[in-house]
Amino acid sequence: MNEPVAELRRVRNERLRWHSRRALLELDIVFTRFWQRVGDELDAATALTLERLLAMEDHDLWELVSGRTTSDDPQLEELAARLRATR
Repeated sequence: MNEPVAELRRVRNERLRWHSRRALLELDIVFTRFWQRVGDELDAATALTLERLLAMEDHDLWELVSGRTTSDDPQLEELAARLRATR
């Protein structure tokens, strides 16, 4: 991978990590564990899906991540399942 692409990926991941910090402690813990698992190996498709998840309000996001609700979007549902697995 060339250096400019690697730098863009690093910046994207740092921005997503920052937005992963949530007001709900439960979500904060889930996202901390998620980032510990994926590190800098977050692919572009997952990053886009994560951006969509992070745009959700905390309580709605927690309902999805905790499995209390589901999403009609298979990408969101798959990432929510990955997040549930890190709890």
